Amino acid sequence: MFGNKNEKQSNNNPAPSANVSNSIVEGTTITGNIIASNDIRIDGILVGKLDCKGRVIIGPQGKIEGDITCANAILEGTHTGNLIVKELLTVKETGVINGDIICDKIFMQTGAVFNGTCSMGGQKLKPLVQSQQQAKG
Repeated sequence: MFGNKNEKQSNNNPAPSANVSNSIVEGTTITGNIIASNDIRIDGILVGKLDCKGRVIIGPQGKIEGDITCANAILEGTHTGNLIVKELLTVKETGVINGDIICDKIFMQTGAVFNGTCSMGGQKLKPLVQSQQQAKG
C-alpha cells in the first residue's frame, strides 16, 4: 500500500530475526526432527533429532529423546541421546543426561546427573607425567 510500485515484494521465507526464539510448551509432544535457525526452548517432549544454530534450553519439565546439535545449551530437564555443543553446555542441578557429550566447555551444577562419556575441546592440558617432570626440573 505504501511501498514503491516498482519494488518486488516477497513473502517467501523472510530472514529470521535475531530476537526470535521457538518454544515447545509443557503438555506438547512432538515426534520427528526439528531444525531451528534460532534459539529454542523445550518444556514439552521431543522424540527425534534437534539441530539448532542457536541456543537450546531444556526446561525443568522438558524431555528430549534423540541427538542434539547446537551452539550452546542449558539443560534443566532430561536428555537421552548424544549431545554436541559447539560452545558452552550448562547443566543445572535438575538436569539429567543419559548419553555422550561432545562440547567445547561444560558447567555442571551439583546435583546434576550424567551417565555417558564427555569429550571436551577448549584448553589443551599437558599429560600428568610431563607436568610432574617439569615441576622437578
